[in-house]
Formats: sequence, structure tokens, C-alpha cells
Amino acid sequence: IFRSELPDFVLLDIMMPGLDGLDVIRRIREESEVPVILLTAMAEEADKLIGLELGADDYITKPFSLKELAARIRTVMRRAGRSSEEERDGADDVLVFADLRLDPGRRRAARAGNDLDLTTVQFDILTGFMRHPGRVFTRTEILEFFQDHAWEGYERTIDVHIKNIRKALEPDRDHPVYLQTVRGVGYRLNDEVGR
Repeated sequence: IFRSELPDFVLLDIMMPGLDGLDVIRRIREESEVPVILLTAMAEEADKLIGLELGADDYITKPFSLKELAARIRTVMRRAGRSSEEERDGADDVLVFADLRLDPGRRRAARAGNDLDLTTVQFDILTGFMRHPGRVFTRTEILEFFQDHAWEGYERTIDVHIKNIRKALEPDRDHPVYLQTVRGVGYRLNDEVGR
């Protein structure tokens, strides 16, 4: 269905008969960056983090209210469509930092001329950092790069998104050069790269 319908958005349950949602998102991410929200009955943080590591843009735990689901869908779709005023204002501005090049209008990122494989959330996080190199952002502030409200318990998933951005971005993930951890505070784009 995904291949024939080419959806703009996917709401995916993890627990399905046969092929589970985690396998489905793996397959989707092999060919598309379409926004995906996972539905899960599993309340364990580790289970949610697995989904995010596989490329989900958000997750929602059952039971949930329809209002919360609608708000999360709007947030993910707005992010994917770059509809916020700030994004529209800077959508055509190509951001360049050291050997990184990010084109928000085309949703493309590259390091040293090589395209980076980033999800929608990862792209938005990197955009936020590149707009403010050197500035330290808390996890809550990083959440605001890609969603309107910091949902309870979601802050720690920023670490997973940073880890995945580093996989795509850093030449040596064990010794990150671009995205640095500021212990006890959050993360920053190292403004000394390329000097």
C-alpha cells in the first residue's frame, strides 16, 4: 500500500500481525523520508527509542486522546511542509558552515559534497543548530526546532536524534567534531570547526 499510494504521512502501529511496525518503518526508510508517527502500547522508554532510532518522527503511547493525536499529526506535517513563519522566511537561504551545506527549501543536507541521509526531524534539528553555530541548546530548546510543545518524557529522545545525526554527519562518531555534548546542559554545533 505504501508503494502504490505514496502517502504524505504514515500513522503506524508497532504491534501488527505478520510484519510488525518496526519492520515496516525500516522498509519505509529505505526508500522514503515521509513523516511517520508510531503508535505503541509499550510504555517502556527503550521501546520508544528503538522506533525513533529507526527513523520515526514521533511516537504516541496507547491509550491516547484524539486531540493529542491530531496535535502531533499537525506538528509533524507542519514540520515536513516547512509551514512555520520562521521556516518560510528562511526557506530559500542555503546555510553553509565549514564543509556543511544545508538547503532548507530543497530539504537537502551535505557534508564535503556528500548528501546526508537525514529524517525530517534530524534535518530540522541540524537546521536549528546551523542557524546558531556555537550556541548551546538544552534538550527542551532542541525539541522546539521541530515541534510546538515538549511532550512529557520526550526530552530524552533528543539524545537518540543527536546520535542518529552524528551517524550521518560525523567522520568519527566516537569523537564528534560537529555536534558537541555540553555536559549537564545540552548540545551545540562546534563553531570552531573549519577555523
